Amino acid sequence: MTTSPLATPPVETPGHGLLAGKKVVVTAAAGTGIGFATARRALLEGGDVLVSDFHERRLEETVDKLAAEFPSQQVDALVCDVSSTEQVDALITGAADRLGRIDVLVNNAGLGGETPVVDMTDEQWDRVLDITLTSTFRATRAALRYFRSAGHGGVLVNNASVLGWRAQHSQAHYSAAKAGVMALTRCSAIEAAEYGVRINAVAPSIARHAFLAKVTSEDLLDRLAADEAYGRAAEVWEIAATIAMLASDYTTYLTGEVVSISSQRA
Repeated sequence: MTTSPLATPPVETPGHGLLAGKKVVVTAAAGTGIGFATARRALLEGGDVLVSDFHERRLEETVDKLAAEFPSQQVDALVCDVSSTEQVDALITGAADRLGRIDVLVNNAGLGGETPVVDMTDEQWDRVLDITLTSTFRATRAALRYFRSAGHGGVLVNNASVLGWRAQHSQAHYSAAKAGVMALTRCSAIEAAEYGVRINAVAPSIARHAFLAKVTSEDLLDRLAADEAYGRAAEVWEIAATIAMLASDYTTYLTGEVVSISSQRA
């Protein structure tokens, strides 16, 4: 197969002030994945950021790293287990207090794994659905209650996946959860319009990072990347840049949509 001229990842696009003055909350942002890249991109685009995660030490390290790179902007954090309604509600309330308001919420939390349906336990199914889909519902509900009360409008961006549309072996629980995130995005967007809130989602195909490598075999990641039209996985900043666009005022007439971030042929 001919190598695509786009097989080499591009240099990260510089910020253009897309989120200047915006107050942005990103869930599951500790570590090296899409959440961290999104928080960093929001800062690169001029916003102030509050990150959350259940892993306190990694969250502190994330804040230190972001604050060192962006010393003139606010970088804050709150520990949050997205499987807890109480903690998710406290995250939205606490973020509004810390930042002064919330303009953007990025629902990034999710959990995957590789288990065929025939071998899957109820606990495995429930855990993935809870962290990936139900947590997005919890955060969406809390955010809409906040925006309804605040009266200044806002934006939600959910992290879905192309597996919400496409089949992959041993991913039934994750695919079902991500398809649910897509449906939640569409339905909640209709309801959110009356509060001046836009809700969209991104559906990445594959973006390689350290956390993904811990839960997925390198062979599978290599095969999935090779199947992309560019012959490579996305860089996490490429996902984050699309999220920033959806969160910005460049997409004010876009709601209830799922944007595929993929170079797959199928």
